[in-house]
Amino acid sequence: MPSKFIRQDSFRYSRLGKNRKKLQKWRRPKGRHSKMREHRKSYPASPTVGYKTSKKFVGRIKGFTPVIIQNIKDLNKLNKDAIAILSSRLGSRKKMEIIRKLQESKFKILNVKTSEVNKK
Repeated sequence: MPSKFIRQDSFRYSRLGKNRKKLQKWRRPKGRHSKMREHRKSYPASPTVGYKTSKKFVGRIKGFTPVIIQNIKDLNKLNKDAIAILSSRLGSRKKMEIIRKLQESKFKILNVKTSEVNKK
């Protein structure tokens, strides 16, 4: 099972993502003579129903369920398989307070670099 689906001819042209990961986006092959569209053997795979992620893992980030933290009371929502995402509307004082509490309880924070925490 391919972990990532490759756009047709992406290995050929830099504008389609050759050695440029950000440009590697899936586009369905629509060409009249396209072997990839016909699902021929030995051509790259296209996304189909069989590649769907199981319900157990849908919506997870790095194996953890994301929880958005908007205030200190939201820390009660966290359980052992959760990862914290700090809201962008938090001020710096409350953010630092929440980060300290999360570090004490050893929860992972997704959108804060550790070097940022040590500076303040």
